[in-house]
Amino acid sequence: MGILDGIVEWIAEQVMAGLDLISTSVLGALGCDMAVFLRYFPAAETMYSVFVALGIGIILLNWVWQLFKNFGLGAGIEAEDPLKLSIRSVIFILLAFFSNEIVDLVLTIGGTPYNWIMDSELPALSFADFNSVMLVIIGVCANGAVALITLILVIILAWNYLKLLLEAAERYVLLGVLVYTAPVAFSMGASQTTSNIWKSWCRMLGGQIFLLLMNAWCLRLFTSMVGSFISNPLSL
Repeated sequence: MGILDGIVEWIAEQVMAGLDLISTSVLGALGCDMAVFLRYFPAAETMYSVFVALGIGIILLNWVWQLFKNFGLGAGIEAEDPLKLSIRSVIFILLAFFSNEIVDLVLTIGGTPYNWIMDSELPALSFADFNSVMLVIIGVCANGAVALITLILVIILAWNYLKLLLEAAERYVLLGVLVYTAPVAFSMGASQTTSNIWKSWCRMLGGQIFLLLMNAWCLRLFTSMVGSFISNPLSL
């Protein structure tokens, strides 16, 4: 059993070392700053001007269409008030044109508490040490097959933590998609018939920032728990 225990222990150490590496890289990349997003998806910035032109074009087309519908009011066709429509169209053309600055301001506001969470001091943590701690604890509480039990517990921990990291990374990518398609979303607010789409986009953007913030909080909370556990494993 000595050779088997050594192999199992080595596998557990490699799993935790890989988890430590992934955790460091993912947590450093996430946030409300789109620099990492542009590094991996540079075409988003290149095609941003296309979405600006598309958004302004949609507003102008809707403006002309709604004004044209006013000629059919006598036939019972519903149409928006031309004055209100014109004011909304001009406002949302400006919003679509300056959507990059507007969204950057929102990301700065949302990124401030995120940076507070990431910059908070936590107990020193190395996932690779977790395997050694589990060997000590299980060795005290159980007899035989200690390394195998430790490997199973380490894999369960690594898998669930990895899923949480992947969820946070997915939310970051979705946030980047919302940011660089913002001009089209702003174009939906120029008309009362499509304003619900723009309101839904605003709620989605705010929700993604909040969920990304909660993911960072959960990850930091988990790592602080593991760090405290490793520093004093037998206190329980």
